[in-house]
Amino acid sequence: MIARYTRNEMGRVWSDANRYQKWLDVELAAADTLAEAGLVPREAATILRARAKVDADRISELETRVKHDVIAFTMAVGESIGDPDAERWLHYGLTSNDVVDTAQALLVRDASHIIERDLVIFGEVLDLRAHEFRHTPQIGRTHGIHAEPITFGLKIANWFAENQRNIARFLQAARTMEFGKISGAVGNASHLGPEIEEKICQKLGLEVTPVSTQVIQRDRHAQYLSVLALIAASLEKIALEIRHLQRTEVREAEEHFGNEQRGSSAMPHKRNPVTSEQICGLARLVRANMVAAYENVALWHERDISHSSVERVILPDSTILVDYMLSKMTQLVSQMRVFPERMLRNLESTHGLVFSGTLLQDLVEKGMPRDDAYKAVQENAMASWETDTSFRERVEKDVRVTKYLTPEELGHTFDLKRQLRYVGKIFDRVFGEHPAGERGVANKA
Repeated sequence: MIARYTRNEMGRVWSDANRYQKWLDVELAAADTLAEAGLVPREAATILRARAKVDADRISELETRVKHDVIAFTMAVGESIGDPDAERWLHYGLTSNDVVDTAQALLVRDASHIIERDLVIFGEVLDLRAHEFRHTPQIGRTHGIHAEPITFGLKIANWFAENQRNIARFLQAARTMEFGKISGAVGNASHLGPEIEEKICQKLGLEVTPVSTQVIQRDRHAQYLSVLALIAASLEKIALEIRHLQRTEVREAEEHFGNEQRGSSAMPHKRNPVTSEQICGLARLVRANMVAAYENVALWHERDISHSSVERVILPDSTILVDYMLSKMTQLVSQMRVFPERMLRNLESTHGLVFSGTLLQDLVEKGMPRDDAYKAVQENAMASWETDTSFRERVEKDVRVTKYLTPEELGHTFDLKRQLRYVGKIFDRVFGEHPAGERGVANKA
């Protein structure tokens, strides 16, 4: 991934130096385990652990000659050992993918810890902002058209709940990736045996894959990329909503705009939702990578190499992008400007039309046939819409309505608080109940 979208911590995880170090970690764990089992001289294992080093530049240089990255790796590490008797026990009993696949599990584990932390921090910000705007009225929209009132906090609570589901999904998918294999060229463990395989993986903090070919089966990786794509889709959903709310005609919320920030080279007045648009664009890449991960599931027999080149791109890029997107979205939501007055003005801009559903329900409850009630409400609503006049004033003069509802009852029909009376209970379902005036950050991962 290009540096523009790579945060330092995640970039270090996927650096060549760290990748080769993880390969060496697997090699040394294997040597130590084999020494404990009496299959490798203890002195050799001790020398390997003390002297073996990785040199990414040297490995790259050797790879241009031998055209095989693991062989180049073992050659470069062997040079650092300086003891032929010890060096010959490096990579003993292993095939390339015993090292590469097991080390990849270590890399993904490190990347996953970063993303897990990102998700939790994002959830905390959503929690805080949802409660900040818990009682801030806003018009709910369906098909882009005014529907019925909600609160802005309720909208953010939806984002929070989805993020919590993403945390749960991600933890499960990340756990599925924490498996290693030291079962040889076709998965029959003929060189070292299942017990040695289990002990090597245990040293690395991994579970052993119960059965494998030369590689760990790629349905695990497809699941992992699927969850990353789903996280990206959730972030895109939020970003798309903010883009809409920032439109000039709406302007209910907007991204923070820095003092020296500029929105357009030609139009100095512009304040564009550039971060939201960036997130929407990057989500497309993560979803595309998910498709590539699914294509990697089917390999020839006990293994071919068609998945390898793909994973060199999609695993680093997807985790790097999701880390970047979560960071940007957390900052965006925490600094997002919200305009409650504009929200209320927009809600009231249709002169009470947003209460048509409540009026229909109240008329039916009072005994009016539903179809008759619907026709009466719709006729008044359409007339109000076309003439930009008060819906409430119209229905108050309609004898079909006043036959069933008194002025006091109509007042209840058009009461905004009535529409929003259950927001608190919904919040309790999402965040848990808290004593009056108190609230802790919910953690339901």
